[in-house]
Amino acid sequence: MNETILLDHGAGGRASHELVQRVFARHFSNPALDSLDDAAVVEAPAGRLAISTDTFVVDPIVFPGGNIGSLAVHGTVNDLCCRGARPLWLTAGFVLEEGLPLALLEEVVAAMAEAASAAGVAIVAGDTKVVGRGQADKVFINTAGVGVIAPGVEIGGHMARPGDAVLVSGSMGDHGVTILAQRAGLGLNAPLVSDSAALHGMAAGLIAACPGLHVLRDPTRGGLATTLNEIAASSGVALELDEGTIPVDAAVNGVCELLGLDPLYLANEGKLIAIVAEDQAPAALEAMRSHAKGGRAAVIGRVLEAPAGRVWLNTAVGGRRLLDMLSGEPLPRIC
Repeated sequence: MNETILLDHGAGGRASHELVQRVFARHFSNPALDSLDDAAVVEAPAGRLAISTDTFVVDPIVFPGGNIGSLAVHGTVNDLCCRGARPLWLTAGFVLEEGLPLALLEEVVAAMAEAASAAGVAIVAGDTKVVGRGQADKVFINTAGVGVIAPGVEIGGHMARPGDAVLVSGSMGDHGVTILAQRAGLGLNAPLVSDSAALHGMAAGLIAACPGLHVLRDPTRGGLATTLNEIAASSGVALELDEGTIPVDAAVNGVCELLGLDPLYLANEGKLIAIVAEDQAPAALEAMRSHAKGGRAAVIGRVLEAPAGRVWLNTAVGGRRLLDMLSGEPLPRIC
């Protein structure tokens, strides 16, 4: 078998069959997938289904802390658990560029399989397409995820209420700065690592500990500021944050100061925002900090009644400024 991707690999013939068997079927093997039929058949448990889809086009595709394969699993799992669902199944569609080294593809697929196993989900269906040189950039991955929501669990971006507390599970901007530094070849002597991680365990802990948990979101593209604006608009409330309480890693903060970036607008791939009833904020904080990825969890603000749709930041120097949605795209191809 050729050691790079050829157009033949997307033609549906012998080369396609060999690619599926050598790379995808070997790493993703599970009972629902192994028959390689046109659709997977699974036994759905009782409860409401949560369904999500996403497409991953990160550049570079391998970065400190992960690669596009593990990122695709983590991003999809986190979207499901932010609606209170237990993730169960994923599908994966690959767009491969002619000339992609098979060794690099296998590295991506192996990382994806490892991340899925760690998250307790099965990749049950998939597809592969090959395009000519220059028509893609190495590999793009589209996923769909399915999970089940237990009876009585109601979580959504429209459910924030005045008086609620706003929490984050850790430092902001780690993924965005890491991708920027790798892509630009900045050569910084700073310990920059993506925070890419599956957070279903943390989400489950929050659901169990906090009956007053109203909102869970993962602040990916657009970062914390943009995600909170979405919540404020959906819930018809205002949010007020205290800058000094928002965790930002020293290395990330240093890069942001050097390049004129705001860490509150940078992507995160392993962090949660939780909005809970005020009296349950201590329990939520404890649930976050009990998870391996929640050591720097913090209460960063509160929900106000008005002005609806606004997010305000009380600055560290005693000022107050409006945090609007991200304008433009300072970091393309981050997820």
